[in-house]
Amino acid sequence: MSNDHKLRSQEWFGRKDKLGFIHRSWMRGYPTAVFQNKPVIGICNSWSELTPCNSHLRDVAEAVKRGVWAAGGFPLEFPTISLGEPYMRPSSMMFRNLMAMDVEESIRANPIDGVVLLCGCDKTTPAQLMGAASADIPSIVVPGGPMLRGMFKNKEIGSGTDVWHYWDEFRAGRVSEEDWCELESCMSRSVGHCMVMGTASTMTSLAEALGMTLTGCANIPAADSRRNVIAQDSGKRIVEMVHEDMRPSQILTQDAIENAIRVDMAIGGSTNAIIHLVAIAGRLGIKLPLSLFDEISRTTPMITNVVPSGEHLMEDMFYAGGIPVVMKHIASLLHENAVTVTGKTVGENIALAECHNPSVIRPLDNPVETEGGTVVLHGNLAPNGAVIKQSAATKHLLNHTGRAVVFEDHDDFMARHDDPDLDIDADCVMVLKNGGPIGGPGMPEYGNLPIPAKLLKQGVKDMVRISDARMSGTSYGTVVLHISPEAAIGGPLAIVQDGDKIELDVENRKINLLISDEELEQRLKTWKSRPRHYDRGYGRLYIEHTLQADEGCDFDFLPRWAGQGELDLTEEEAAKRASENLPLAF
Repeated sequence: MSNDHKLRSQEWFGRKDKLGFIHRSWMRGYPTAVFQNKPVIGICNSWSELTPCNSHLRDVAEAVKRGVWAAGGFPLEFPTISLGEPYMRPSSMMFRNLMAMDVEESIRANPIDGVVLLCGCDKTTPAQLMGAASADIPSIVVPGGPMLRGMFKNKEIGSGTDVWHYWDEFRAGRVSEEDWCELESCMSRSVGHCMVMGTASTMTSLAEALGMTLTGCANIPAADSRRNVIAQDSGKRIVEMVHEDMRPSQILTQDAIENAIRVDMAIGGSTNAIIHLVAIAGRLGIKLPLSLFDEISRTTPMITNVVPSGEHLMEDMFYAGGIPVVMKHIASLLHENAVTVTGKTVGENIALAECHNPSVIRPLDNPVETEGGTVVLHGNLAPNGAVIKQSAATKHLLNHTGRAVVFEDHDDFMARHDDPDLDIDADCVMVLKNGGPIGGPGMPEYGNLPIPAKLLKQGVKDMVRISDARMSGTSYGTVVLHISPEAAIGGPLAIVQDGDKIELDVENRKINLLISDEELEQRLKTWKSRPRHYDRGYGRLYIEHTLQADEGCDFDFLPRWAGQGELDLTEEEAAKRASENLPLAF
């Protein structure tokens, strides 16, 4: 450990002038010796009672503080906005960029030498990683962990996935109102985020795969005492990282991001991970084309048998060995020399990992699926790409041609999809427009369109559904998502009509509207845009500056590759910024 470099916080607390007097005097209740010449560690807490997944993070923060104190640092907890998936309207995704900006600017503006990021719910993890990547001071992630498994009539149930399943059964008349009410009380029985491989579990797992958590951190259940132990260890480690000047830009490399994509495919992760990884990479100036995701998907077997692509829950995955075992099983496909926050390489971190349940985490030669969970599609309906979670789809529908039944937006869908007179059958393709970043607005999780009630009663359990929206990582079905460019800006999805034939061919990665090029061009010429949702405030900022799904849905002025390059500094200015631990690029 080296203590040669100057602590950033001493620009506030180490001054001998009036400002130094003010900064020290306002730190009431602490003797000067506590924060002078010791690393000041910010604990970036996304705790909120409106974010149930993160409602226990105050306790986790206390464990982190114990570790910081023990290592000779000075912990200071600070809040950021918190994004609760169940409650936020129109979509928590709309506010991911706002939280990322909040995290970045809170770090940048304050006397912090290193930061511990406390996250859990879907968008809180990528938002914190995006903000920390841009601020680029030593950072470590401590997720809150998944809930304990739900239980209903001695059957394990998982949040999200079983809600969709039993809701369909209830609408079809196969589940009683009494059982439906009992299910409500059984689903979420502890603190923590969704206990299936939804977006929350996916993104915390990928934080570990990226090298941004301590080894084995991601999958520990929120209610398990080991969660606070590893939080305390993380508090100790961040103090060491400050002395080592180990920053996100040294960890979040191209190799690390490719490792995260591999792990995402191996665990059958949420389709939302693609958007978030593209956005995180963009903050480091790394462009991730969708073709890279598909290339890695084709060569990465899915080995994790977890709902919604498998049978088990996140608690079982942790007991089986968690992400370290997944990474060890696919080690031959990883960049094992990638550096992590532990100060060791990926290979060193996973060397001693052991699988305790091969039914949950399969060996590479006995995978759940021979390819990755998510694949990328292209075609005249999605020139810039679309995604489908093939591991959670119905196999015979992965190659399907059907008649389009079109819904112009979510309100139109909700008004008509259960109409007994709706002209639809099991072979049709349900099409939802205007669910993307601009059209949603905020790209809500509308994509897993519920099957019409009359078809559920006939025993139909899945249909091909396509949209420019997202879906919850807990969802399942043959659902094509993230169609880009979206309908609201005149993408080809905007001109699909009832009765058009649509071809889905997952093996060949195609999604096509079966009309002539001339007809497609003519329809696009007559397309007219809709009024935008906002004319002021954050909503207007979002509508005017958000990128499309294939570009990560970040704001166009935040990724480094979008014009945020190195500053025009003299050598003297650059040396001064380096000595003050300030980034050379924004």
